[in-house]
Amino acid sequence: HNSTRRRKIVSLEKFQNMNKKAFITGATSGIGRASAQIFADNKIDLIICGRRSERLALLEKELNKKVNIKSLCFDVSDRNETMDAINSLPDNWKPIDFLINNAGNAHGLSLSQDANLDDWEKMLDINVKGVMYVTKALLPFMLERGKGHIVNISSIAGKEVYLKGNAYCASKHALSAFSDGLRLDLNGTGIKVSSINPGAVNTEFSEVRFKGDKTKAENVYEGFEPLVAEDIAELIYFIVSRPAHVTISDSTILPTAQASASLIHRKNG
Repeated sequence: HNSTRRRKIVSLEKFQNMNKKAFITGATSGIGRASAQIFADNKIDLIICGRRSERLALLEKELNKKVNIKSLCFDVSDRNETMDAINSLPDNWKPIDFLINNAGNAHGLSLSQDANLDDWEKMLDINVKGVMYVTKALLPFMLERGKGHIVNISSIAGKEVYLKGNAYCASKHALSAFSDGLRLDLNGTGIKVSSINPGAVNTEFSEVRFKGDKTKAENVYEGFEPLVAEDIAELIYFIVSRPAHVTISDSTILPTAQASASLIHRKNG
């Protein structure tokens, strides 16, 4: 008697031909841009979102040769802008299969007693409230269809706190809790919720954190090989392309040189 259950796995070819749509925030750079590219390569139609209209236009022009694509220029941390932008979509574009909540950033790296309150507010507004606004706006369409997949891009900082990370770590811990709460609330609806927690990824992240100081940004990745945006995009695509009965709820991805949020082996010591 063979008790092994045979699993019917959705083939890549079949998955590509399902007329899926993905909504990606923070699509103008880094992980968001790389995700848009891998989704387009796999014939998934796109709604790309960001605050930089010129970059959005260039990305739309690049990818519209592969898939149907729309761009929305708005700030996720602005509740009214977010709701208005999403409500402006034609009805046939509102049923979203994959929501990739990627928009987020870090501002400053200081001890709490030295930190800038504006930096703290920006991180909480974008990393937490921005995800909540976009999710809230799109959830009704997923619930109506009884399917969908929400992927929140958190951070190793959502699992561990590191020195001077204060508000950034708090924002990512909040996002991790929001993801877990969503998964509980949506249990039984057919909607999946996944959280991805990257370690050091060489994108514009550090340049933004250090307010354009390229030297400081480059030093973050000195002496080891960090992840790149495409590494995270490949993981996102893998997660959303699993069969309907499979949810990868939580995933942490680190460069091999990184063992924790604060421990990275660097060749130069």
